[in-house]
Formats: sequence, structure tokens, C-alpha cells
Amino acid sequence: MLLELGVAADRIYLDRAYSGTTRARPGLDQALAAVRPGDTLVVPKLDRLARSVPDARQIGDSLVERRIRLQLGTMIYDPADPMGKMFFNILATFAEFEVDLLRMRTREGMAIAKAKGKLKGRAPKLSAPRQAHLVKLHAAGEHTIAELAELFEVSRPTVYRVLERATAAGTPEAAR
Repeated sequence: MLLELGVAADRIYLDRAYSGTTRARPGLDQALAAVRPGDTLVVPKLDRLARSVPDARQIGDSLVERRIRLQLGTMIYDPADPMGKMFFNILATFAEFEVDLLRMRTREGMAIAKAKGKLKGRAPKLSAPRQAHLVKLHAAGEHTIAELAELFEVSRPTVYRVLERATAAGTPEAAR
């Protein structure tokens, strides 16, 4: 999309695996640091720049101070111009509204799934028989936690969680 908007490939900054709601995004920070007075910051959509009105305003104000134009898709907005500023704020409001709706629908969907018994969380790394075997080996005292983790091909925190659950359940081997 950015290539189609005329942005050179070496001037494209990406944030992978970062939430759009997180302000601390390295790609965005690099892009904002790379633009100079008179440049135009090109963003495919406003929700790629900011997802809250205060964040969008802060970024917009920063661009105005630095005399940098903003291009959202094919439209160029001048946040210093009253009409551009108003339109920018309206777009930011809709972007924030869209994110809020998505959150609300996700929470509702999760609540419905939980009520139906379909939202049970992550499946355990070890089956019940393997957990029992791990607890027995630990109770025998012949293996360290690190050795058990390697033997069962899980992390040490997983071994600790299995032992903790066994202790809470009152398993005799776990108490030793």
C-alpha cells in the first residue's frame, strides 16, 4: 500500500507484533524521527498511526510543530490548517470508536463462549498421566527441576506449575 502511495521501500517503517493501542512502537518512533521539516509522513490509515484521540492529537501537534504534513491514504492533511485539524480529529474519534467497539464485541463473545463452556483457556502442556509421572519423579528426589524440564520437554516454570497444582490438590507424592 505504501509503495503504491509513492513511498520508497527504504523509507517504510513497520511495527510487527505490536498492538496498535500501544504508543511505544519502534517503527512509528523511527518514522517520526526520520521525517524532517517540509516532509510528508505517509500512513495508509489513521488507525495505523494512533488509536486514541489524545494520542492522535499529540502526534498531530508534534507534526505541526515540526512543519511536517500528514498523508492518510491518498489525502494530505495539514494539521495546522483549521479544516485539516478538524477532519483529523474526526477521523481520530472514529478510529478510537472502532477500537472500542472491537473490544466490546470481543468481551461479549468471550463471555458467551465462557457461559457455554467453550472458553477453557490454554490446553495443558502435559497430559494428566505425564503430570502424575513428573510428580512421582520429583518426589523420588533423583532429578532436579531443570532435569525434569528437559526430560518432559517443557520449561522450568511449567514444571513448577505442575508441582504447585499437585501440592494444592493434596497429591501425596507432591508433599514429599
